[in-house]
Amino acid sequence: MMFLCCPRTVALLAIPLVTTACIGAELDEAPDEWVDEAEGAMVIGNGLTSNRLVLNALTQTALTPLTLSQRALTPGSLSPSSRAAIQDPGPSGTLSRELLRYVVSCALRPDQSFSFSWTDGAGATHTETYAGNLGIADWWVYGPLADPFYQRWISACLASRTNWYGVSVNLSLRGSQVPLASLAAERAAYPVREGAFWGNVFSSTPYLRACHSPSGVSHARSLQRDCAAGHLAIDPATGGQVTEPCGPIALAGSCDTICNSVPAHNGGYYFRCLDNPAISSTEYTEVVITSFLPQ
Repeated sequence: MMFLCCPRTVALLAIPLVTTACIGAELDEAPDEWVDEAEGAMVIGNGLTSNRLVLNALTQTALTPLTLSQRALTPGSLSPSSRAAIQDPGPSGTLSRELLRYVVSCALRPDQSFSFSWTDGAGATHTETYAGNLGIADWWVYGPLADPFYQRWISACLASRTNWYGVSVNLSLRGSQVPLASLAAERAAYPVREGAFWGNVFSSTPYLRACHSPSGVSHARSLQRDCAAGHLAIDPATGGQVTEPCGPIALAGSCDTICNSVPAHNGGYYFRCLDNPAISSTEYTEVVITSFLPQ
């Protein structure tokens, strides 16, 4: 499945981390634009920027993945706290709506959507309709997202669509799930493997991890895609170069070291990675999404 990252800012989860704010990250309320691409693949606006993935970007009433997963993904099923979060007219509400927009995009099919309204500080009513796209958990509209297997797939989808700078970058996202299958034309147009993403932001102890494909690092950074290999920055204390993670997305190193991949003619994605290589060299996860870039 093919995506287009575009300038957005979103709060994914409340994890007590301190990160450097992204440069040039803007919030906007423009709807995603859908464009037909190679052999029926879709391109969708989807940049999630990491500067809001910190604890102090959220409030007690802000939308959180854990709360959202406990009920069906429909307007009438939201908990009072989730409804208050997406209807908040302030900055926290903007972040909560952005999170919901991308959760819907990852979880629901193109023929499904999520509509609601909220009122801004001037008394104007805004009607929002967020379209589904991938359909990884389209049945979420009927009940809670309680299965950790699907929680991890949607978490990987959100992580893979995060962009440090909030700039527009074309992505091809691939994995073992049917919605993440790729066609030959898509694989030819997006041959550079960037890295892989996995985790679970819906658990009581949320986490996200990423690894990078060594051969794709320089190309990814030239396109301002930093979250697989880490963002290069200058330590103000020492003046030396440091590598920073994108918010809560912990850096796991080289995918070629910790992951297994399928042949290029079948997509070339990483189908299995060490879940936490810092702790175990034997425990793998197969719920992994690999991102590919245009040449």
